[in-house]
Amino acid sequence: MNCEQANQIDLVDYLNSMGFSPSKISGENYWYLSPLHLERTASFKVNKPGNIWYDHGIGKGGKLVDFVCLYLNCQIPEALQKISASSVTANFSFHKQKAVVLQLTVDDRAIHIFSIKNPIIDPTLIGYLKQRNIDSDVANEFCREIFYKSGENTFCAIGFKNNSGGYELRSPSFKGSSSPKYVTWLDNKATSVAVFEGFFDFLSYRSIVGIQKSPTNILVLNSLSFFTRSLLLMEKHERIHLYLDNDKAGKECVTQAIQRSNKVVDESNLYKGFKDLNEWTVSLAVTQQLKQSRVIRL
Repeated sequence: MNCEQANQIDLVDYLNSMGFSPSKISGENYWYLSPLHLERTASFKVNKPGNIWYDHGIGKGGKLVDFVCLYLNCQIPEALQKISASSVTANFSFHKQKAVVLQLTVDDRAIHIFSIKNPIIDPTLIGYLKQRNIDSDVANEFCREIFYKSGENTFCAIGFKNNSGGYELRSPSFKGSSSPKYVTWLDNKATSVAVFEGFFDFLSYRSIVGIQKSPTNILVLNSLSFFTRSLLLMEKHERIHLYLDNDKAGKECVTQAIQRSNKVVDESNLYKGFKDLNEWTVSLAVTQQLKQSRVIRL
């Protein structure tokens, strides 16, 4: 796939496949809460006929490849590789002049939540939480049992809500999200913040530390693509504790944060040798043993 082919993919459909839904539609323009930075008022515009975007918050715009390069902080070859591997790309066909994304790519695969319950009582989901070594009280405090449809099929998953009303969805057989995709910010009026890449890492953290007398604020990114956009929010705190994955992308984000601020504490040494905090806790015996160890610094 080259740039010309990639840029023919429908931007609205591509954003939808990533979990981004428009906040409003005005004529031929679709307005979104920016995928490129944190904001409360939609400033990211997609012009449907032109298949181009412009982010008024950062003063940049372009076509699909330009967006993916900014969104993933990567160069064109990597962006084309990511686009080529996406579910949207796998279902579009070329006509004489331009590519047309099949409508079923979005409509038939969209996640529609129809029931939200608490506590989590589905035996499969309870077993999954035990498998991931998550305390049941913690799971029921921050998660919900979600019933959703995708196409003609109905599913059940553990749901973790973000600040725009979307849910991260997990089950033994599924990892995905409903629209819109966004971060989860828990403001405990603290002077420090703990930052997690995914919500299972946060649940592991809470399963370990329990309820603290002086709690920290919590930022769950739900996607590492939100990291750069969240830096200003993090830097308002006296201390920034990063619990990111032990992989190249996570390390690059830690380096970026440390270069900007001396407030940053890289907590990944705690789970050195493991992919992330949750994988480390799974490798240990039981949650009660973790609580007694009190190894996480606040």
